[in-house]
Amino acid sequence: MGIKTVSIQSDFQQKVHRLHQLSIYLRWLVVLSSWLTLGIYAIWNLREEIALCLDYFTWAAVYYGLHFNFLPTLCLAFCIGMTVSVLLWQSRNAIWGLPEVEKRKLEKQVQKINARGKKHPLWKWINSRSHPS
Repeated sequence: MGIKTVSIQSDFQQKVHRLHQLSIYLRWLVVLSSWLTLGIYAIWNLREEIALCLDYFTWAAVYYGLHFNFLPTLCLAFCIGMTVSVLLWQSRNAIWGLPEVEKRKLEKQVQKINARGKKHPLWKWINSRSHPS
C-alpha cells in the first residue's frame, strides 16, 4: 500500500512539474511576442537616434533620444522589463527551487484541472505521458 501511495504522489508531482514547464513556455512566449511586436516598433521608431548614438555616443544623445520618443521608449522599457523579470524568475527557481507558495498554487491548479477532466483545455498537457519531465 505504501508503494502505491508513492506512485500516486510521484504521478501528481509529475503533473505539477508539467504545469510549471507550461508556465515557463508561456512566459517566454509572452516575452518573444512582446519583442516581435512592441520591440520592433520601438527600435524602428528609434532608428535615427540609434544611428546618431552609434556615430557620436553621449549620454545626452541617449537621454534626448528616449525622452522625446515617449511611446517607443515605453515599448522598449516594457520589453526589457519583461525579459529581465522572466530571467530573474527562472533563475530564482533554478537556484533555490520553487517557493512553497508557488508549489501550493500549482498543486491546487492541477487538482482543479483533474477535477474538471477532459473538458479543461490544459488536461491533455498535464496528463500526457509524452512530455519530458
